[in-house]
Amino acid sequence: MKSIKEIYRIGTGPSSSHTMGPRKAAQIFLGRHPEAASFRVTLYGSLAATGKGHMTNTAIIETLQPVAPVEIIWEPKIFLSFHPNGMKFESLNKDNQPTDSWTVFSIGGGALAEEHDGENSINTPEVYEMKHMTEILQWCERTGKNYWEYVKECEDSDIWDYLYEVWKTMQEAVKRGLDAEGVLPGPLNLRRKASMYYIKACGYKQSLQSRGLVFSYALAVSEENASGGVIVTAPTCGSCGVMPAVLYHLAKSRDFSDTRILRALATSGLIGNIVKTNASISGAEAGCQAEVGVACSMASAAANQLFGGTPSQIEYAAEMGLEHHLGMTCDPVCGLVQIPCIERNAYAAARALDANLYASFTDGMHRVSFDKVIEVMKETGNDLPSLYKETGEGGLAKDYHPM
Repeated sequence: MKSIKEIYRIGTGPSSSHTMGPRKAAQIFLGRHPEAASFRVTLYGSLAATGKGHMTNTAIIETLQPVAPVEIIWEPKIFLSFHPNGMKFESLNKDNQPTDSWTVFSIGGGALAEEHDGENSINTPEVYEMKHMTEILQWCERTGKNYWEYVKECEDSDIWDYLYEVWKTMQEAVKRGLDAEGVLPGPLNLRRKASMYYIKACGYKQSLQSRGLVFSYALAVSEENASGGVIVTAPTCGSCGVMPAVLYHLAKSRDFSDTRILRALATSGLIGNIVKTNASISGAEAGCQAEVGVACSMASAAANQLFGGTPSQIEYAAEMGLEHHLGMTCDPVCGLVQIPCIERNAYAAARALDANLYASFTDGMHRVSFDKVIEVMKETGNDLPSLYKETGEGGLAKDYHPM
């Protein structure tokens, strides 16, 4: 498996696969062809179907246009075999003839991949020898160590500085989102709700207040993402509100130290990494179960570790967080990361705390392993029709007309 730095990417929203990935690809291609007279970029499948709502074209044009004119071609009905989020970059000379082309895929969480390794491979090095939860859990039981200690053994020493920046960025996104008011960009005219939820939650007694605050924190970050603000993929932009909501709430209400929060981030990053390696964190490939479901799983594990869970209890919490999102479709209305995405982040944050509590009442023993749920999630994602995988053509997005 690769570094958990690829799970936690600091950048701007609204979409890791549709905005961050294409922007990065454009930067790479521009670096290869600064001499081009013009560029032509063809977007395929899901990337084309919801690219306008996700500002895919904006990200590419902002990167390439300062150097040369850019033509964007949309092919929403053509799905390349490797991944639904395909794009082809072409450099053209002054006679409008192609001089080079590069087909690349935005596979989720801002990561890029090529169908075949080649001279210009963008693959990053492997960091973790073990890639299944079961074998890592066995390692924990054999050594007496926890998941974050496995991360410490595999990553470079700068991982803690990186995770501190992740945590700092998450907190800043929560605070900005709580202060912001007004309407989110796009044709839905959706009003921000985080500040209202926060104010209302503060008026309730503790039991209801706790849940309301978690909602407000998740809404705050998700609304920042929808506005193109700076967030952390955890594991994606569309699911970026879940982890910050849970960690911010627990840090404030339980006074957990930054050191313990960073260890929780290490563990949850490992969880996301396992899913990404063995299945997917791309809504275009496997539906929203791969985004919000994985985020819930990561947050469940983080919370359980903070409350002193054993490795087996942490694994159980992670398993529940993902299992109970199996089959969730990715059907963004108008191709925007707003409805139902923002609300799902808030609800998943609350479910993560429930998964932590449920697992803490057990001894960690259960029948369905986390690895099995990942396997089923991958199969379910493969079986989902493309209508329900970030094309904006089915589910809640079908026949929807904004006011």
